[in-house]
Amino acid sequence: MRAFRDYEQYDALGLADLVRRGKVKPGELLEAAIERVEARNPSVNAVVMKLYDYGRQAIADGLPDGPFRGVPYLMKDLTASIAGVRMTRGSKFFADTPPAAADSEHVKRLRRAGLVIFGRTNTCELGLSLTCEPRLYGPTRNPWDPTRIAAGSSGGAAAAVGARMLPMAHASDGFGSIRAPAACCGLVGLKPTRSRNTFAPFAGEGLGGLSTEHAVTLSVRDTAALLDATRGAGPGDPYVAPPPARPYVEEVGAGPGTLRIAWTAAAPNGATVEAECLRVLAETLRLCADLGHRVEERDPDIDRAVVVPTFLTLASANTVVNLASHPTAGRPAREDEVERVTWLTAKLGDRVTAADYVRATQAAHRLSRQMAAFHAGADVLLTPGLATLPVKLGWIDMMMDDVEEYWRRVFTFSPFTVWFNLTGQPALVLPLGTSDEGLPVSVQLVARFGDEATLFRLGAQLEAARPWFDRKPALAA
Repeated sequence: MRAFRDYEQYDALGLADLVRRGKVKPGELLEAAIERVEARNPSVNAVVMKLYDYGRQAIADGLPDGPFRGVPYLMKDLTASIAGVRMTRGSKFFADTPPAAADSEHVKRLRRAGLVIFGRTNTCELGLSLTCEPRLYGPTRNPWDPTRIAAGSSGGAAAAVGARMLPMAHASDGFGSIRAPAACCGLVGLKPTRSRNTFAPFAGEGLGGLSTEHAVTLSVRDTAALLDATRGAGPGDPYVAPPPARPYVEEVGAGPGTLRIAWTAAAPNGATVEAECLRVLAETLRLCADLGHRVEERDPDIDRAVVVPTFLTLASANTVVNLASHPTAGRPAREDEVERVTWLTAKLGDRVTAADYVRATQAAHRLSRQMAAFHAGADVLLTPGLATLPVKLGWIDMMMDDVEEYWRRVFTFSPFTVWFNLTGQPALVLPLGTSDEGLPVSVQLVARFGDEATLFRLGAQLEAARPWFDRKPALAA
C-alpha cells in the first residue's frame, strides 16, 4: 500500500479527520510512518522494537471508531503492557522477559481510541534517568543535534515525534520523563494529575505515586484529546483524580479569562538556570501579559530542601522492588546484570527503613499542601522547562560509580520537574522559544491539583500566539 505524501502536515487529530472523511486510509498512514522510521531512526535510535506487521494486522482486523482512528502510535518500552509483546524496561536483565499475557488498561483505551501500535521506543534502564542511553539498545540522539540527549526516560518517544516519524507517542513521567524529553525535542509534554490515568490492572501506582502515563505530542489539542480517551479510574485503584467539568478537548480554544500567573526561576535545589532558559521564560511572561493575564514574580513557599531527598528515598526503595520483579528469573538482579547507577540506587534503597519511607511520603504530602496554599492566589505557576539546554550525550552516565554525583547532574539539568511529581499536580511544557543555536527551549506551566483544563486553555492560547508546529529539525526538513 502506498504511503500518504502529506503525512507531516497534520497533527494526530488532523490525520484522524482525514481518515474519517475518507481522504486517506489507515494503512497509508501506517506506511508513511514506517517509511520515516526506516529513513530517520538510524540517525536518532528512537525505535527499538519494530512491530510493523502487528500494526498492519490491527488495521486488517478493523479499527474502533475512536477519535484517533488510523493514527500510528509508538509505545515506550516501559510501563505499558501489550498482549503478545515483550517489554524490556531498557535493561539487559529484563531483555528475556516473556511477552505480556494481556494489555494494560491504558493500552486498551489507546486501542479503543483507534490508535495503531506499530513499535516500541527506547528508554533508560528502569526509567531511572533523564537521558536515554541504555547499554541494551544504545543512546537515543536528539533530532535537533545528534551530539545531545533527547532526555529521558521517554527519550525514544520524544526523538521519534521530534523527527516527525509520527505526531505523538506514548510516554511516562516519574520525575520529569515526559516533560524533559518534550523540552529537549521541541514538543508538547503534559504530566497529568496523579491518578488521572490508571495503572490497572497490574499496579495501583507507580514510583510511590510519583509516576503517570501520557504522551509527547506536536499540539496542545492532541494532548487534550488523548487525555480524554485515556483518563479515568480503573477497577480497584487506590485513589482517583477529580473528574473534569467537560471534555478536555473543549478547553482548547476556550477563553481562559484573566489568569493570575505567578512565576519563579528559583530551582528548589538551588541549581543555576542558564541565560537562554531565563530569556524564553521572560518572553513568555511578556506574552502572557500582552494576552491580558496578571503576571507577577512569586516564589512558592515550600520546603525546598526536602524535594530531591524525598524523591531519592521513594525512588531508591522502589528500585529495590523493581530489581526483584523479573517475572521468570525467580531472584533479584545481580550487580553485574544491571547498570551501575541502577545497582547503586538500589543499594541506597536497601538502607531506607520503613519509617524513612513513611517520612518521605509525609514530606511529599506536605509539599502538596504548601502548593495548594500557594494556588489560592495563583491560577498558574510558570517556571523554566529545564535549567540548561539539552546536555551532551554521556554527561548523565548510568555507568558512573558516584551515585550522588549522578543524581546531582540529573537535577542540575532538570530541577523543576520532580517538584510536581511529588505534589501530583498537572504540569505542561511548551516549546515557546529557541536558543541561539536553534535548539528548542521550553517553559513549564503548572496548575492546581486536578486542573488540567486551565493548562489546556492557556496552552492553546500561547500556541496560537506563538505557533511551533512548522518548526522542524533538519532531519525532518
